[in-house]
Amino acid sequence: MSTEGGTKAVVAALTANLFIAATKFGAWALTGASSMLAEAIHSVADSGNQLLLLIGGRRAQRAADEEHPFGYGRERYVFAFVVSIVLFSVGGLFALYEAYHKWHEIAEGHPNGLLESTWWWVPLVILVAAIVAEGLSFRTAIRESNKTRGRQRWSRFIRSAKAPELPVVLLEDFAALIGLVFALFGVGMTLVTHNGIFDVIGTALIGLLLVAVAVTLAIETQSLLIGESAAPEVRTKIADALAGVDGVEKVIHMKTLHLGPEEILVAAKIAVTESESAGEVAAAIDRAEVAVRAAEPMVTALYLEPDIYRADYAPAPRPERPSAPAH
Repeated sequence: MSTEGGTKAVVAALTANLFIAATKFGAWALTGASSMLAEAIHSVADSGNQLLLLIGGRRAQRAADEEHPFGYGRERYVFAFVVSIVLFSVGGLFALYEAYHKWHEIAEGHPNGLLESTWWWVPLVILVAAIVAEGLSFRTAIRESNKTRGRQRWSRFIRSAKAPELPVVLLEDFAALIGLVFALFGVGMTLVTHNGIFDVIGTALIGLLLVAVAVTLAIETQSLLIGESAAPEVRTKIADALAGVDGVEKVIHMKTLHLGPEEILVAAKIAVTESESAGEVAAAIDRAEVAVRAAEPMVTALYLEPDIYRADYAPAPRPERPSAPAH
């Protein structure tokens, strides 16, 4: 998944959310509708999240150094995980709190600002305009995702994507569109029925939606942070490239790890013929490195161990791990 495509989707979402947040705050100030305040905070949280994704992308481009010899590619995963925390706390929990606060006001008989305001129509106009703006942002995210999604289902694409930006923007934009529908329901039904409980319901639904999306993002980015292998089709390409090199009899075993969305570490044990000299083995390894990088350019770190294949070989038992030092 290209960094350029992810950045384009993030910038589109950021532009839409900054505009939408300002208009939602204006509508809330005029009417006091809790659904509008929840949606305004939602847009602020989304805008902050998109800034975090852009910062993570920039920091991940730093060159490898002595302390981080494999580079900083995983910074994008760290910032994507922070996004899930922000969405959960700032977006979801605030909306749930606002729903409770509004319900408490209704229970105590406080006047409803939305019903008494002469600007009651403003939230409806802004919500419809926001749905259009979010729809355009969502369309951009879908277009950029389709360039790499292939024939995968959307759920599979979100689970298997190694670059976090597009899945994050897709889920955020999807949640934003559904949240706007909930807000429109809450405000519209409150105006039709003159019952503020519908505004409370709309706000609570927004909060529950954001919490669910945040948990989904946290689960997906947690897997990336722990370390995921390359996709099955990528592993197949690398193994086939190794097996096709002159001087390599077979791939005994191979492990891959994503150091970042476009960076893969490969460690493999390859079988060479028993009669080959050290120089011939070294030449075979050189050819294998060229073949692997030609087959998969994302391989940035490649470690090959030559060995003699023996069908009855059994590795020595691994010693027990030392216990943690006492403090």
